[in-house]
Amino acid sequence: MSNFGRNLALWVIIALLLVVLFNLFQPGSTQRTATQVAYSDFIGDVNGGRVRDVLIQGRIVSGQLTDGRTFQTYTPEDPALVGRLTEKGVRVIAKPEESDNPLLHYLLSWFPMLLLIGVWVFFMRQMQSGGG
Repeated sequence: MSNFGRNLALWVIIALLLVVLFNLFQPGSTQRTATQVAYSDFIGDVNGGRVRDVLIQGRIVSGQLTDGRTFQTYTPEDPALVGRLTEKGVRVIAKPEESDNPLLHYLLSWFPMLLLIGVWVFFMRQMQSGGG
């Protein structure tokens, strides 16, 4: 394989890796958007039997209605909520509240740019030493 062919293949591989990394770090790119609903509307849907399942994470409740639509709401202190949901036959999933680590978030948001700079420096050094 010629030098040009190897360089072209390397650039194609790097471009594909960058696209994959970019898509990997995009928040919410694979998730469907949930409709924000008022808590009182959510309770009305529960009482009407229109809620299929819910995910409770801290004070955020998200889930799916029986018609397939997704929703999300923020709950006030309601100790009877889980009892009301199970009484109506709603499947309840509970997860601990996600803790945001600001340092990790900052590093992950800058990682693609730092990777691009690193690849650029690498190729600049290769081009300088490739003269002869």
